[in-house]
Amino acid sequence: MAIQVKVRKWGNSIGIVLPSEFSEKQGIKENDKITIEIVKEANIKHLFNSLKTSMSGQKFKSMVKKEWEK
Repeated sequence: MAIQVKVRKWGNSIGIVLPSEFSEKQGIKENDKITIEIVKEANIKHLFNSLKTSMSGQKFKSMVKKEWEK
């Protein structure tokens, strides 16, 4: 089961808090040892910004259509 949590500053460290509904459903109790797989969300905003052009939508559509017809 996957959940999304936010990493927060905790003293000189960082940490996460598991929602009680999740820990209850998984049977996780205080002092249990668990294994966590980390998957960081990708920030792809910079990719879209790099694709900005002064080309109009119609011009782009025509260019793509021309490529499809090859």
